[in-house]
Amino acid sequence: MNSEFFVISLLNGVSYGLLLFMLSSGLTLIFSMMGVLNFAHTSFYMLGAYFAFTISGVVGFWPALVLAPLAVFALGAAFERYCLRRVHKFGHVPELLVTFGLSYLILEVVQLVWGRSTVPYGLPTQLQGPLFTLYGTQFPKSRSFVMLVALLMLVSVWLLLTRTRIGLVIQAALKYPHMVEALGHNVPRVFMLVFGGGAALAGLAGVIGGNTYVTEPAMAASVGSIIFVVVVVGGMGSLAGAFLASLLIGLVQTFAVALDYSLIHVFKAVGVAVTDQTFGYPLLKLTISQVAPILPYLFLVLILIFRPKGLLGTRED
Repeated sequence: MNSEFFVISLLNGVSYGLLLFMLSSGLTLIFSMMGVLNFAHTSFYMLGAYFAFTISGVVGFWPALVLAPLAVFALGAAFERYCLRRVHKFGHVPELLVTFGLSYLILEVVQLVWGRSTVPYGLPTQLQGPLFTLYGTQFPKSRSFVMLVALLMLVSVWLLLTRTRIGLVIQAALKYPHMVEALGHNVPRVFMLVFGGGAALAGLAGVIGGNTYVTEPAMAASVGSIIFVVVVVGGMGSLAGAFLASLLIGLVQTFAVALDYSLIHVFKAVGVAVTDQTFGYPLLKLTISQVAPILPYLFLVLILIFRPKGLLGTRED
């Protein structure tokens, strides 16, 4: 493994991992504060991308970077206030079903408004081209921008939750909602703002992920399952766990897709001959790059077997 491959794959893996963190952080916040596993979370990610595409066509990308997440925040907060809150008293299953239904509703609305094909949501001129060239390989400005925004978001959320009065109220409302309500705070409104904030974080990820990668109706489904893997592996409700799991999965997938080694290479290295008549040959010849898409889910299974709480999880219910 040469240094060029290692450094470029490391940077690509970290940038992809940080985008996963931007997505999973909102889902983690909503679950840790409210105990709601939001199946429509990646749909808010998709809405962020489409809103940014439309807004940037009118006022430019940089205003859209602020306005699109705010629009997603408003939708998320309204959904919690008028839909999710009504079914909350009936338990987790109705909550799952209503968010599951919302994901399909958003998908159909997106296809009705913007069509079924990819929309031309491109990068602004300031983010086009390479940031630097390393070993002859260019690293794009857009991925560097994803990394910067994700790190700024991580610091901002951490400071909000640990260093501000609002953060203290939010954390207190999680553990002692009746006491917080007795002190005069509106706990339902706190939960509404938390849900809207989690949706806005997904929308922000959509704004910068939509033009870095691709904006299409299938973009929510393409990252939906991997986000739940990140949240479970990191530990349900753990923001630090989501950050660690996002980086791990981003790095594993990025390195794996570029490695064309199989078990046959291992056997040959130890002097064992393998032919097409060898038992299990179709499995032995599979390369790491071919099995790369299933590696996160294999990691998930191992975590659930050996550490069900996740890497840094503390929540029991």
